[in-house]
Amino acid sequence: MYTTELQKQAAVTSVEPAELLAAFEARVAADEFIEPKDWMPEAYRRTLIRQMSQHAHSEVVGMLPEGNWITRAPSLRRKAVLLAKVQDEGGHALYLYSATETLGAARDDLIDALHSGKAKYSTIFNYPTLTWADIGAIGWLVDGAAIMNQVPLQRTSYGPYARAMVRICKEESFHQRQGYEIMMALAGGTAEQKRMAQDALNRWWWPSLMMFGPPDDNSPNSAQSMRWRIKRDTNDQLRQKFVDITVPQAEAIGLSVPDPDLKWNEARGQYDFGAVDWEEFYAAVRGEGPVARERMQARRKAWDDGAWVRDAATAHAEKQRARQAA
Repeated sequence: MYTTELQKQAAVTSVEPAELLAAFEARVAADEFIEPKDWMPEAYRRTLIRQMSQHAHSEVVGMLPEGNWITRAPSLRRKAVLLAKVQDEGGHALYLYSATETLGAARDDLIDALHSGKAKYSTIFNYPTLTWADIGAIGWLVDGAAIMNQVPLQRTSYGPYARAMVRICKEESFHQRQGYEIMMALAGGTAEQKRMAQDALNRWWWPSLMMFGPPDDNSPNSAQSMRWRIKRDTNDQLRQKFVDITVPQAEAIGLSVPDPDLKWNEARGQYDFGAVDWEEFYAAVRGEGPVARERMQARRKAWDDGAWVRDAATAHAEKQRARQAA
């Protein structure tokens, strides 16, 4: 078990766990960052490792559906932009794995948990990308939902996580614009191109709403995460905000959100929208998404195929250390 310096100190001094917990709670309530060497409750550390590693895993798996389209993008410009986006996502995973390691989690253990199926990642990446319009929908909707989730994390209570999110959010904002620009071009193109854009919106709308997690009354971790200020907004609050922002964007380019219950509520100043199919969500969480098995097969193959690169990098680092020591 990982032990911080202050936890070690508490073990050999007269400081009571209750006093440490009270001081921790006061710092969180005062919006102070908790840093790696600070004392923290074990449950706080476990919650962060779970959330941060799942976030990192989602960035890694999220590279797969888009990487599949790099060679098939319709122009050199589109290829270059998509390649840069996939590279960004690999960088996001690196930041997040590194931040998780500050809590004492070994990166190899985190990746093993992903490959073995013990760890979760965003269920939205278990859906197929059937056409080029899906790449636009992922950028616009999936990354748009991600930004909605992630902007508040720049103020999360754990310092390394909050600082990692600053750059991630800046890059995700470009990803969202890139996706919307693709959808705008398709929606303003031929009738067939507009149909392709509408079809992608139809298939990705509801999975995007699921990205915020289950309803607040059925989300076992939300209350504690809100108290510790790991999260700043509830799942339902973020989902509502996403709908309110995204529906006018769809209307602006002549696309229709596939929800017959969607309507503007003048009294609330927000949209009312239909019920999410949570059975589909939980099936995807269980690994029953349309391409869940293919995603993990591709991820494990990439890991195995890249073993020689990791071995070479390790050997080079050891050689450099030996030279410096000499």
